Amino acid sequence: MSRVHREVAILGGGLAGLCLAIQLRRQDPEIGIRVLERRAHPVPEAAFKVGESTVEIGAHYFAEVLGLREHLDREQIRKFGFRFFFSHAREAIGDCLELGPSHVLPTPAWQIDRGRFENFLGTHARAMGIEFVDGATVTGVALGDDAPHRVDYRHGADTHTIQARWVVDATGRAGVLKRQLGLAQANAHDANSAWFRIAGHVRIDEWCADAAWQARCTPPERWRSTNHLVGPGYWVWLIPLSSGSHSVGIVADAAMHPLAGMNTLERAMDWLRANQPRLATALEGRLDSVQDFLFFRDFSYGCRQVFSHDRWALTGDAGLFLDPFYSPGSDFIAIGNGYIADLIARDRAGEPFSLHADIYQQLYFSFYESTLVLYQGQYPLFGRPEVLPAKIIWDYTYYWGVLAALYFAGRLTDIALLGRLRGELGRAKSLNLAMQELFRAWGEAAGDADAPAMLDQCGVDWFAELNRALNDRLDDDALVQRIGDNVARLEALAAETAGTARGRYPQLDTGAIDALAARAPAVASLSAHWYPTAAA
Repeated sequence: MSRVHREVAILGGGLAGLCLAIQLRRQDPEIGIRVLERRAHPVPEAAFKVGESTVEIGAHYFAEVLGLREHLDREQIRKFGFRFFFSHAREAIGDCLELGPSHVLPTPAWQIDRGRFENFLGTHARAMGIEFVDGATVTGVALGDDAPHRVDYRHGADTHTIQARWVVDATGRAGVLKRQLGLAQANAHDANSAWFRIAGHVRIDEWCADAAWQARCTPPERWRSTNHLVGPGYWVWLIPLSSGSHSVGIVADAAMHPLAGMNTLERAMDWLRANQPRLATALEGRLDSVQDFLFFRDFSYGCRQVFSHDRWALTGDAGLFLDPFYSPGSDFIAIGNGYIADLIARDRAGEPFSLHADIYQQLYFSFYESTLVLYQGQYPLFGRPEVLPAKIIWDYTYYWGVLAALYFAGRLTDIALLGRLRGELGRAKSLNLAMQELFRAWGEAAGDADAPAMLDQCGVDWFAELNRALNDRLDDDALVQRIGDNVARLEALAAETAGTARGRYPQLDTGAIDALAARAPAVASLSAHWYPTAAA
């Protein structure tokens, strides 16, 4: 048996674990890190893991914080934004409402082939001097108080022990430490998912030959988007992978679409034939090139604790998981890893870090709770073309205007600045809670009629500017002003949206929003066509 001492032992060498190791090494080239990964490398491309779509925070983390922009541009697919089609039970995609950007927005994101990316991360980590041990099985973890932690693992026929000042669980849903410490927590978001990867891209642009429909996008490459085919109680993802495959997934409210109706490839195809027949048609005749099939039951969960005074932490899916609708997985890896890296840096410098661990955990859980409400109880309105576009614009505005703005500015560990923003952040959070209640009630009142039109996110000037402005470099005063302006925009948007919903359905109660948006500027935030259908 061999025994070594390292400053950090990371259990799990997937996306979260390898990214943390790279971040720690960039932060401190002298730190000793050993990463233990159960799978042998290289891993297969395409049919490996889900979590293939990035959004702005996660993309910025990979590209700029970790310095991996060259790989992303060369080896992954630049994403053409999120795109939504109200295509439930329809063959003709050109006859339904489409929501998405007409051209690529300024702040980039990428579609990630997880196998290709994690192979690159492993090679890159080793080149940086990180000890990345693949094919290693953790057999025991003994957490110390003042003494070092002990991690036992098996590699081939040999057994090994690491003594480490910090242990980080990045083992994904296996949750080695979470299970050992009894930290699992349910979150009352009951949804399931089934997915598969298929060789060759699914070219959604070829589903409609109409020249006007084609001309809505420049370039006409909708297939590069994270395409959402939505209907009551569900959505279907289409995500292209740089290895030449396409990821296809069904995500559904468990009460409206039971997992038993989609938990095999045959059942999933029958489900698609009934709910998304145009996609089913595109896949017919290609099923012999399906590369895998998997499903998750009740995929969303929380966690009681992720950062400890005793020098352990959880990151990525080992801690919590929300919902893939807005692809927040890599965002929470970025945020969690940033907090862990800061705690380790403080400890390495001989500074006390316990208070920071408590504050960072409060912030992390606050971000989690504010994001979770975007999904809880919202799946029924996915079949409401009158409501979902307004919700999507709201959710993006809240994300870009608050959390993404803070992350891009590098201020999520700046406790003093966050204290200055406490009132604005609290107001934004309260508005979001009230708006999600409105969307639920509005969805119950609205019908499902729509029109063959496109709602262009790029055509809303202030919305496109929110995306561009993420890249501005601001000092503290300018950032405080920017966040304040963004919260004022949220207030104006809340007032307008509530007024539109109440005008169509007078029975809706918007009192909470009216009170929170009382100081909203009297400006039009969205053109009237953004609310595409009215009450019958």
